[in-house]
Amino acid sequence: MNRELTWHEAIEKVLSSSKTPLHYREITDRIMARSMRKTMGATPAATVNGQIAESIKHKGDASPYVRVAKGTFALRKTPAGSSSIALKLTPEVTDADDDEPQYDIITSFGMFWKRGAIDWKLSPKIWGMQEIGAIPVDFCKQLGIYLLYDGREVIYVGRSTERPLGTRLYEHTIDRLATRWDRFSWFGLLPVSEAGELTALPQTYPAPKLIPALEAVLVEALEPRQNRKRGDDLAAVEYIQHIDPTIEKRQIKATLEAALEKL
Repeated sequence: MNRELTWHEAIEKVLSSSKTPLHYREITDRIMARSMRKTMGATPAATVNGQIAESIKHKGDASPYVRVAKGTFALRKTPAGSSSIALKLTPEVTDADDDEPQYDIITSFGMFWKRGAIDWKLSPKIWGMQEIGAIPVDFCKQLGIYLLYDGREVIYVGRSTERPLGTRLYEHTIDRLATRWDRFSWFGLLPVSEAGELTALPQTYPAPKLIPALEAVLVEALEPRQNRKRGDDLAAVEYIQHIDPTIEKRQIKATLEAALEKL
């Protein structure tokens, strides 16, 4: 039975087989596509980024990795021992850029999730995954802000504080907005552990990190045409919607019943 590679072994294997530096999300995708690890956790992209960043931060020039652009890495040495593609940071990248300011504020978010993919009740399961194959996370208890849409039009902006995201969204299925929205987006503050659990809300946030976080949310939510990039690589903490298994079972049952009626 083959031994499961450690994160560092998998990362180095991917980078050593690439002719160009890779963004940590691409490294993650290749690790998953090649089944280098059986256990990916709930936050594989964040884990890959963290493993590389910690190595560079604590080992310095002794780290096997070199950061060539924001979120993009190469090996310091090739397997043969020759110099890698880029041995030092590009002029526009500084060590301070290793910190992703908004990740300490906005820890997770989802865009244009379908209302119909959730089994609505007082505490619904709001499932999301950072990558296909990652551990699903239930964001019902998440705190933050959310937007309701009618098609692509934002019709309501709300906050989940005393009552968490799942409760607030459920309330909008029975209040004056009940028939007016079909999708929603959300931006959460509670950190997500690698095991897929929501953890405690920080007591305070450093002021310098608030502005980048607010800018990132506005750019992502409003999609202004003159902004050429997403909010400071906010994609690193985006989650894709995972349909509630209860809904899937209902759909399968309905399909089978429809097929039987035609017999």
